[in-house]
Amino acid sequence: MPAFKRLFCAALLAGALHPPGMARAQTPQFVIEDNDYDGPGGSNVQSVIPLLAAPNVQVLGFTVSTGDGWENANSAHLRRFLEIAHRTDVPVYDGAVYPLMNTVAAMKMHEQQFGPLPWKGAWGGAGSIETASPTQPPLKPLREGDPKLAAQSEEAALFLIRTVHRHPHQVTIFEAGAMTNLALAIRLDPTFASTAKQLVFMGGLIDTNMSAINGNAAYTDDFNLVFDPEAAHITLTADWPKITAVGNISAKLMLSRADLAALQDHPSPVTRYMQTYYDPMPLWDEMAAAIVVDPALITKSQTVYMDVETRPGIDYGRAHVWTRAQAPVNMGVRPVDLVEQVNEPAFLTRFRKDAQSLGTTTP
Repeated sequence: MPAFKRLFCAALLAGALHPPGMARAQTPQFVIEDNDYDGPGGSNVQSVIPLLAAPNVQVLGFTVSTGDGWENANSAHLRRFLEIAHRTDVPVYDGAVYPLMNTVAAMKMHEQQFGPLPWKGAWGGAGSIETASPTQPPLKPLREGDPKLAAQSEEAALFLIRTVHRHPHQVTIFEAGAMTNLALAIRLDPTFASTAKQLVFMGGLIDTNMSAINGNAAYTDDFNLVFDPEAAHITLTADWPKITAVGNISAKLMLSRADLAALQDHPSPVTRYMQTYYDPMPLWDEMAAAIVVDPALITKSQTVYMDVETRPGIDYGRAHVWTRAQAPVNMGVRPVDLVEQVNEPAFLTRFRKDAQSLGTTTP
């Protein structure tokens, strides 16, 4: 029996004992997702599936930045996915093309001093940075077809500020990429973070050295923080009412080809897209998005104080955590709920249902 189906059966029992879906009956919550949406397929663009399929969530918009891919390509992949999923009602806002301070040249120097990074995103991927363009290249035709849906004319950071103030203390900001757009919003409007409801982000990996040695180093490098450390520092030291980090736990689960085949029991435009553009990688962003939808999926977490190293060195862009007693609180370090365990069968079952339902109707 495929692993996905075994987990599905286990989830039926788990759901009977501890139903995780109670949050779906609540009043819809407002969410903005900021991400790099690289595609086609893979965790970045598929992060929107749990949000768009959830009846308790109203996605107010998607904001885009450079990260795993360049911003113009990321935006196009997202807009094409929204067409495939029949969700062109959700607006897309283009954002930061470059990190606040990090550059291709700086990343090259870091690699020369401290060894190659396992993943460089738009600046070389898993390969060499030597041929990476220091500026955003023109957009090429997409494998999945070019989108007709256009991005909005408003800049991402301005949309974030405007929307949070339109719905004070009601908007969850879900960050699944580099935090450049959020940092820009925070610097433009010092009340932005405190006016939001909360920040949930994918990142904040802790104690990953041995995991990188014994497993896939690219799964442990915390690229969302490494790509723009200064933006991560600005964001995590802002005065959000609440911060939740989905870190190490997000790299545990993957979908196999057998799992994808099981999705075709009830095919949809989204399941066909996932099978066509299958990219074998952990469900990093999908898991974090599912936690935004239903925090009851979290079975273990603890509160830590977190910041990101911005000084040049081997730990540039790495997250550090403290207890309250040890934290340099006078430097703006804030408490973060660090997710350590989730109800994996329930998450996978819900993700399967979300993918099968999305795109079958037009909102």
